[in-house]
Amino acid sequence: MFKADLTLDQQEEKTLEARRSAERARKARIYNTRLRVMGLDLEALNQQVQEKKHRQNLEKQRDKAFDAMRRRQDEELIQQDSNEKEKRKAMHRDLTQHWASQQQAEHCRDDDLKGAFNITIPESELGPASMQTFKGEGVGEDQREQRRKTERDLQAQMDENKRREMRAKHKEILVNKDLVHQDLRGLQQAALEEDRKKAARIALDNYNQALAAERAEFFKEQHRREERENLEEMWHTATSDMMTECPEQAERFVGGGRPPQILPDRWKGMSPEHLSLFHREREQQCLERQRKLGAEQIKNKTWDLHLLKLAKEAEEKEQKIAELRREKRMQLDQYNKLLAREQQANQDYLEKELYTSKPTKDYFYQFNTSSR
Repeated sequence: MFKADLTLDQQEEKTLEARRSAERARKARIYNTRLRVMGLDLEALNQQVQEKKHRQNLEKQRDKAFDAMRRRQDEELIQQDSNEKEKRKAMHRDLTQHWASQQQAEHCRDDDLKGAFNITIPESELGPASMQTFKGEGVGEDQREQRRKTERDLQAQMDENKRREMRAKHKEILVNKDLVHQDLRGLQQAALEEDRKKAARIALDNYNQALAAERAEFFKEQHRREERENLEEMWHTATSDMMTECPEQAERFVGGGRPPQILPDRWKGMSPEHLSLFHREREQQCLERQRKLGAEQIKNKTWDLHLLKLAKEAEEKEQKIAELRREKRMQLDQYNKLLAREQQANQDYLEKELYTSKPTKDYFYQFNTSSR
């Protein structure tokens, strides 16, 4: 009882020690600044990869060896079964041949006696010295005859099966020849079909080339026609009234004694008569404008005096508004200075009176004591 308890305690102690070792190794990996900051342990990773590959290769080799052994055992079992079947067939063949050659009716020792005498006296009236068949002799003769008949039937069936197999093989040969001929005919037909398709493709290519040439010729003719039409349009435009700036083409006569109508899209400028009339009308307008400006200048002087008075009043209002803004800004600056002094006093109180004790190393060492 105590030995068992001691064993359990030792196992628990080993388990705890293994856990402690794993925890120490885990801490060493996690709290290693070099590995955590600079990168992974490539050597350990490569070693793990190599071990995994080695383990996989061992498993594959073991599986291959197991499969080879199983195949070899299956082959041995199949070979043994076939050998046993061959032995049984050979023994049955030898036994049948022995029966057929050595145990025939004419070779029996009592066969001449059985056929030599024709006993007409009933067997019940004969004495012991006249008995031809004793008790125990001829037992199973019917079974042997039945077995011989069965063997003959089996032999006949085997011969029939052989003939049937020969006929089947002959038929199979004929069928194979027929299939070969069919395959040859199929290949010939496939070659003819391929030639037909090739000829059709060539004809289609020629037709497409002819269509492409016809289409290219059509585009060339269309391009020549467009160039000819463009040249004609350019010649017509260069020789038209629009380019020669003929003034008559901008007038359209409506009749009825009315002046001709001017077309704006074709008007090229005024004639000398129109220009002289335009200048005279412009001079009259200038004189009329000068008379109006004289009257307006008198009105503008009185209006300017009124505007100067309004401008002075507006300037005085702006100065008053600027003075009010300056006073409000000075009040706000005084209030901000007061708030700054209060905040500085609070900060001094927190740093110099409230938070005066600094944390020791033990305060920081209480964190991250486990890797979990």
